[in-house]
Amino acid sequence: MKKPLIILTGPTAVGKTHLSVRLAHAVGGEIISADSMQVYRHMDIGSAKITKEEMDNIPHYLIDVLNPEEEFHVVRFQQMAKEAMAKIYARGKIPILTGGTGFYIQAVVKDIDFSEDTEKSPVRQQLEQEAREKGAAWMHGRLREVDPASAIKIHENNIKRVIRALEYYELTGERISEHNEREAEKTSPYNTAYFVLNDDREKLYARIDRRVDEMLDAGLVPEVKKLKNMGYTKNMVSMQGLGYKEILSYLDEEITLEEAVYILKRDTRHFAKRQLTWFRREKDVIWVNKPEFSYNENAILEYMLKICKERGICDAGNECSVPGTGNQQ
Repeated sequence: MKKPLIILTGPTAVGKTHLSVRLAHAVGGEIISADSMQVYRHMDIGSAKITKEEMDNIPHYLIDVLNPEEEFHVVRFQQMAKEAMAKIYARGKIPILTGGTGFYIQAVVKDIDFSEDTEKSPVRQQLEQEAREKGAAWMHGRLREVDPASAIKIHENNIKRVIRALEYYELTGERISEHNEREAEKTSPYNTAYFVLNDDREKLYARIDRRVDEMLDAGLVPEVKKLKNMGYTKNMVSMQGLGYKEILSYLDEEITLEEAVYILKRDTRHFAKRQLTWFRREKDVIWVNKPEFSYNENAILEYMLKICKERGICDAGNECSVPGTGNQQ
């Protein structure tokens, strides 16, 4: 018997957080954050981190567990998520992966093998030296020559992933894009219900713009200023997150606050579009389009629970019933 695993994902600002907590109450679940930013302490406003009140007594994992200088990547996420899942299963609960980082979710759902990437090889050390001497654009050009598919997916500023892809090619003679494609075709070892929450593009973009304004009202600029004063800089992976690098540029007097806000809203909309592109490529996903449910969260939850029941994710001891009431616009 495969163990149950529920995934609730979708583009940023679509409304996953509130729904995930209600889903957890309904199925006897506990939540694992599949988010590359909420894992960091001190980064609350810009990451739209769930509050203790919003958690509503549902245990959450992989939130506030690392400092911003610590390395966090898909391999570490997979390891930490599996550890969390083992604890949840041991408690007789159902893990719910919630967040918008598609590659992280895929790594767990398909149990992707990253063993080739775990040891730091002399090849990687050489590539890191080249990157320091010749820069990100040059390294990305090298990747484009040997693995065009990876070059399309990996932004040139993501130098760690560029280096890892080049290292994999040099060590194995195989493109990492081919390896990842093969791993992504694997059958999941879990009994899954993989939900993608979505909304009309215009409404989603309006929510994104509104969320950025709310972040600013909540103190995004002081939060980033505090991080800067703590010694965290733009060359750290954590500080490359949306909301942090733009405000850092403002604090460094490279751009005005108005320009920073414009860039943040624009790039967050672009990010949401990329997220949706990723989820459309994934197999076995269940699209939950909010307009089709007239934005009635109870109706959305009933639909999700119906599928969970049909797939045997809810057992006889759990009624899979909708707790409470309320619609989310």
